[in-house]
Amino acid sequence: MNNRFRFDAPSVADEEELDDQLVAYNLRKVPCRQGEPFVKFCRCAYNEKNELVGGVLACSILWNILSIESVWVAENYRGQGIAARLLKEVEEEAKAAGCYMAQLDTFDFQAPGFYEKQGYEIFGTLTNAPKGHTHYYMKKTL
Repeated sequence: MNNRFRFDAPSVADEEELDDQLVAYNLRKVPCRQGEPFVKFCRCAYNEKNELVGGVLACSILWNILSIESVWVAENYRGQGIAARLLKEVEEEAKAAGCYMAQLDTFDFQAPGFYEKQGYEIFGTLTNAPKGHTHYYMKKTL
């Protein structure tokens, strides 16, 4: 065991530095292809009472690749095309900004079939993650 180092949980500042150092390394290998390294593309849907009923949170990361982080629609509003419209709007805005690909991940108990209907294809899976379920990794050309 090497006693020259101390191993511990990071502070918030250390977490930020780790992220910054990794981004700096990545950019030395492949330059940023977009104006800003991280650009948000998000949309929400509201009902007639101005209550949040759904949304998509996404970000274009470094090389014009749209990363879909969250897609959610309240249960009593599902099946009305809300998620499809939100996703399409985010994809169109990202494409107009130069994105050429979108990627996301989902679980078998979430919505892989929905994403396939929106043109996404599975390129990887983790089985039994969580136990008894499958974790899907999906992509789409924009």
